[in-house]
Amino acid sequence: MQSVENKIIKSIKSKPTGTLMFPSDFLQYGTSKAVQKSLERLEDKKVIVRVAHGIYVRPKISELIGPILPTAEEVAEAIAKRDKIRTVPTGSYALNALGLSTQIPLNIVLLTDGSPRVIKIGKRTIKLKKTTPKNLMAKGKVSRLAIQALKEIGNGKVSEQEEQKIVTLLKKENQKHLLHDIALAPVWIQIIMKKAINDE
Repeated sequence: MQSVENKIIKSIKSKPTGTLMFPSDFLQYGTSKAVQKSLERLEDKKVIVRVAHGIYVRPKISELIGPILPTAEEVAEAIAKRDKIRTVPTGSYALNALGLSTQIPLNIVLLTDGSPRVIKIGKRTIKLKKTTPKNLMAKGKVSRLAIQALKEIGNGKVSEQEEQKIVTLLKKENQKHLLHDIALAPVWIQIIMKKAINDE
């Protein structure tokens, strides 16, 4: 048992602090039961912190505030990477990610092609919601957020300021990606997104 734990400690310490880890990252060192037990012990010894069910981190330490835990957004990203699933932020999370809202949503909703589930991280939750492949086909980082943010605001409710901000952000998007993504959006959103091309 000790050797499994030692191997895991070595592996953890070789990663930069703040790296999110899952039990599956350590299965080469022992059975899943042995790995789980070792991680629980390392948590008791304060070597790692459990962020959510089956998700651990060796936190970065700030002199002012002590351990810095990963954000719910970073956890969502790590889960998507591990499970090789695609995700798209929606709702108030998409608005916040684009800087259209200063409110940090307590509940992050991500559309995904993976299995639906809810992950609790402290007071926040990440909800993975199954969606159609079309909603995940957008290629541009900004344009896929823009589509979801505009859907959240609603047709006819987008202020001039919001539209301007989205168009400005979309102008920095890879033009190829932007053209691809415009075709996926509802017609009223296409009209707004096309302004990022026509103003060349």
